[in-house]
Amino acid sequence: MRQTLIDEGKLKKYLFYATGEILLIMLGILLAFQINNWNTLRNKKKAEIQYYQNIKRQLNEDIPSIRGNIEYNQLYLNQYEYATQIIEVNDRSKIDTLIDLSLNLTKFSDFHRKSNIFETMVNSGEIMLLKNKRIIERLQGLEDTYIYINRLESSHFELTKLYILPVLSKNIKLLSAEVKNPDQLFEFEFQNRFVVSMAVMIEKHEIYTRALNEINEIIALINEEINSEKDQK
Repeated sequence: MRQTLIDEGKLKKYLFYATGEILLIMLGILLAFQINNWNTLRNKKKAEIQYYQNIKRQLNEDIPSIRGNIEYNQLYLNQYEYATQIIEVNDRSKIDTLIDLSLNLTKFSDFHRKSNIFETMVNSGEIMLLKNKRIIERLQGLEDTYIYINRLESSHFELTKLYILPVLSKNIKLLSAEVKNPDQLFEFEFQNRFVVSMAVMIEKHEIYTRALNEINEIIALINEEINSEKDQK
């Protein structure tokens, strides 16, 4: 058609036709770019949702462990409180109970998370895929809470090793639970071992509970994000 128009000397029509052809080509290119951008955004969003689901799965794996440590911590916290009461009233009839409770001073909760979600995503650069700033901020907050828990666990271990075990080994034969000097078990210095341990355990209970609350808040935000994406589809 173009050649025909040129042969017939219809230059104006030819220019009009050529311009239309160029516009169609440009439109096709722009459309291709738009489709490519749309596919890229869709794939990024799909990857983002997948990461949210992975984060949610890992957080859900931490919940039973934290709850178990809360129960374990509370069990011995109650026992230590009872031991301090026995010592406070100097109830010698409960010395066997006090010995058992004293030996339990070596027992404490020790939480280990399943994985380090936030640090892994930051180091790999995958954190850039997450567009929900609230989720990122909450994940960072949970990371700080986990670090605090680890410090408390380490402190409790050091307390037991340096402050509790030497006294137990000195006053109680660990193999047979025989007491060398029963009177020392009713002195305030020995009672202080329970009191100091309880202070750490009370703080651990608070931080465990905070971690659970933070996890539940993050999971709620993730569910909102996933459901929002489903609604848009």
